[in-house]
Amino acid sequence: MHAFPHLAPVDWLSLAIFFACWGGYAWYSEHSRWGDGGLVRTSQGFRLEWARRMLAREIRVADSTLIGNLMTSVSFYANTTIYIIAALVAALGASDKLLSVTAELPFGGVGNRELLEIKLMLVLASFVFAYFKFTWSLRQFNLLSILVGAAPECKADEPVNDSYARKVAGANNLAGDDFNRGIRAYYFGLAASGWLLHPAMLGTLAIGVLIVLFRRDFRSPALHLLRDGK
Repeated sequence: MHAFPHLAPVDWLSLAIFFACWGGYAWYSEHSRWGDGGLVRTSQGFRLEWARRMLAREIRVADSTLIGNLMTSVSFYANTTIYIIAALVAALGASDKLLSVTAELPFGGVGNRELLEIKLMLVLASFVFAYFKFTWSLRQFNLLSILVGAAPECKADEPVNDSYARKVAGANNLAGDDFNRGIRAYYFGLAASGWLLHPAMLGTLAIGVLIVLFRRDFRSPALHLLRDGK
C-alpha cells in the first residue's frame, strides 16, 4: 500500500484500462446479450447435444476418453501456472537485482523497489487467479465424469432423459467456462508484464489483448465453422 502514492497518473490510467478491459470483456462475452453469438455460448449448445448423444449410447467409452483429454489439458495449464507463480515469487525476492537490470532498459526502468514490487504483484495476482480457475475447472470436470458414470441407460424405445442431459451439459459448461477464464487470465497476465517496461505499455497491451480475444471469440474461423449450417 505504501507504493500507491508513488504511482503517476499514467499508472492509474493504465490500471483503469487494464481492469476495464478484463472485467468488461468477461461480462460482454459471458453475460451480455451481445455475447450470444460468441464462441463461448455457441460451444454450450454443442455440449448439450453431446450430452444427449451420450445418453443415447449404450457404450460410453468414447465419452470418457474425451473428458479425460479435456482434464489433461486443464491439468497441464494448472501445473504450468504453479511454475510461473514460483518464478514470480522468486523475482519478488530478488527485486533489487531485477531493478538494476530494468534500469538499463530504453524505457527508463520501473522506478524504485516499491513500484517494482507492486508491478510484479499485478502479474502474480493474474496468474494466481488463473491457477484457481484451472483447479476449479478440473474439479468440475471430475464432477462431469461422475455424472457420465451415473448416467441412466436409455432403451431403444424410450426418449432421452433431457433433464439429465442438461445436467451433464451444465457441468461441462461450468468446467469449460472456468477453463476459458483461466486462459483469459493468462492473456491479461502477459499484458500486466508490460507494466514492467513502461506504464503506457500496460494499457496498450490490455487493449491489444482485448482485440485478440474479441477476434478469436467473435470473428474467428473456428466460430464460423461451428455456426456453419445452423
